[in-house]
Amino acid sequence: MIAVAAAVVAAVAAGAWARRRFGERAEDAGRHLLSALIYTVVPFVAFVNVTRLEASLDLGAGIVLALAAVSLTGLAAWLLARRALGLGAPQAGAVVIAAILANTGYLGLPLTVALLGSDELGEAVAYDAAVGAPVLLLGAFGVAAATGERAGHGAGQRLRAFFLRNPPLLAVFAALAAPDSLAPDVLVDASRVLVAAILPLGFFAAGAILSGAAGDGDERSRRALAGPVGLALALRLIVAPALLLGMSAPLIDLPGAFLVEAAMPCGINALAVAHLYGLDERICAAAITLGTVAVLAGALVADAAFL
Repeated sequence: MIAVAAAVVAAVAAGAWARRRFGERAEDAGRHLLSALIYTVVPFVAFVNVTRLEASLDLGAGIVLALAAVSLTGLAAWLLARRALGLGAPQAGAVVIAAILANTGYLGLPLTVALLGSDELGEAVAYDAAVGAPVLLLGAFGVAAATGERAGHGAGQRLRAFFLRNPPLLAVFAALAAPDSLAPDVLVDASRVLVAAILPLGFFAAGAILSGAAGDGDERSRRALAGPVGLALALRLIVAPALLLGMSAPLIDLPGAFLVEAAMPCGINALAVAHLYGLDERICAAAITLGTVAVLAGALVADAAFL
């Protein structure tokens, strides 16, 4: 737990330092890094792990309710961003992505083990695969293709952008048709190492981009960012898990790992998606960084309380 928190803090600090030292070149490097991850590492990890995934209906009800809770959260994010805050489509799309896309893999899995024990890891993995992956590949990419400034004009161009700029989704389609022999243990082990490497790389990019937004904008623009980021944080960290808990309480005994995963902060992939499609990267970077700090601080307190 302490190692995860230290890695996040160090990566964000390194990104912020690089932005101050090298200026916009550090931001550009962070954006190129995100593109490289989404076009290489993420598709590989998706292919290997989906190929080896064993389907089960044991947790089906919880998965359906979790997807419903995320969908309602996204709808609320869009309506509030557009109507209450009056944001443009690229900004509102960033708020939606920051509200629905949780860091269920890179952060959620180690936190589940740290807070609930290794016996709960299987349920956390099921949530990450059955809820986290569709929300990223269909929800986040779909919202970005519909609202981003670099996704084209008209439904046809945006639909093509959804598929052509979504290599992880293509990897999942390939994995569903591939035999288990194409994902040997050595590749599965390699994918887990790469997942661990994504965490500091992604937060380095977030630190550089967020530092640039804080340093380049005037005080008025920074205050204007507070509303969208605050909305995204409230929806992601409070509303989404509360919806899942409320919907499941009269129906099922919700696994504890599901609630932990539902309360994770915005994931690093949100920043990569925002960059690819032309959403407001500052909103995603701030939601990722501030949300992760809040969750890690809460987890450290909870972990210490039960020692």
